[in-house]
Amino acid sequence: MNLRDAAHSAPTPSRASHPSSNLFRMNTCKSVSKQRTLTTFRMNTYEKHRGVGGAASLARGACPDPVGALRGVLLTSHPMRMRILGMTFFFVSLFCAAAPLSPAFAGTNRVQASAPDDAADLRAAKESFDASDYVSATKTLQAALEKSADDPEIHFWRGRCSYELFDFNSAAASFERAVQLQPKSSLYHQWLGRAYSEKADREHSLSLARKVKKEFQTAVHLDPSNMSAHRDLAEYEMDAPWIAGGDKDDARKQVEAISILDPIEGSLARAMYVFHVEKKPAQAEEIYRQVLQQKPQRIQPYFEIARFFQHHGRPADLELAIQGAAAIDPADPRLDYFRGVAKFLENTDLPGAERLLAHYVSSAPQRSDWPFRADALEWLGRTLEAEGKRAEAIAQYREALRLDPRRKFAHERLSKLEKSSD
Repeated sequence: MNLRDAAHSAPTPSRASHPSSNLFRMNTCKSVSKQRTLTTFRMNTYEKHRGVGGAASLARGACPDPVGALRGVLLTSHPMRMRILGMTFFFVSLFCAAAPLSPAFAGTNRVQASAPDDAADLRAAKESFDASDYVSATKTLQAALEKSADDPEIHFWRGRCSYELFDFNSAAASFERAVQLQPKSSLYHQWLGRAYSEKADREHSLSLARKVKKEFQTAVHLDPSNMSAHRDLAEYEMDAPWIAGGDKDDARKQVEAISILDPIEGSLARAMYVFHVEKKPAQAEEIYRQVLQQKPQRIQPYFEIARFFQHHGRPADLELAIQGAAAIDPADPRLDYFRGVAKFLENTDLPGAERLLAHYVSSAPQRSDWPFRADALEWLGRTLEAEGKRAEAIAQYREALRLDPRRKFAHERLSKLEKSSD
């Protein structure tokens, strides 16, 4: 496979800076014949996506490689999209072996106000969090907890920092404490579900996987207007096997509930359902194009759609999504990433693609609902390779693998380049 043919085997938006993001991958099955492009959520997810080929193989009852096939199941930058996939890899792997035999701050739920003495600490911590300085935010929150150990909001934000730092055990413990102190918070239950998803992914735990669904269900029950919780639950049910709580019928009901809350979000959820459950990629693409024509007033739908068309190798549609996002916020750093990918796919301005991707790698903050640095590094490696800059491409692939050692495409390209340079 040459580099240009590989353009349709897009790098997956995995949790780039943590090598243990998808420990549910168990390669007990034969690889599918071709990796293709297609998220996030997770789930950003953000966000990860090999697309129709993998989903279709499952529908036929085949035994695909979880890395190649199921990694294409989810397609948004939402952080939860990715976590569901990790669990799905594991459970589908088990079945294969036996066969022969969406936004950074989810929800708008009311939470208990912190004591006045804690307000300054919380403000400072949130400022650090917004700047992606999660270590400083954690230190501020830890100091606040020494003064107010029973403040649920402090525990919640402590959990958010741990989540972004890939310390999911600490994140789960903080969210559990927040839920214990304020059990009626939909938001707290939702993020506890996300942390459990990360832990289940790492620990290969069926019991934790079931807790994921339970927390999402609780979040939806406590606040039926929590749209992102509906999406978390729907996407979990779309992709998890039945033994872990997968439920295609209830997923459809969640899509209907989302559509009532917000037609745009409903369309996005419906496109995912059509693609993953009904196996109708052409219809899903048409839904995404219709959303673009409606010109959403928020930027996230554009990036969700951009990710879909990126992984399907549709540069013209990708450009339309980029234009929509730029109209909302022309300074959003994610535009560099998607513009760089689009230029590479178009093969019209490789030096421009290189500049954009390199700028994203060097300047974009690390956030669980944004394209991960390893994704950008992998695309940058492709671009450099297409430009004939072998040594520079090797360096990018190596760095991508340092951040995420299980990136199959980067392994393949790096191996080929190193052999050809011998």
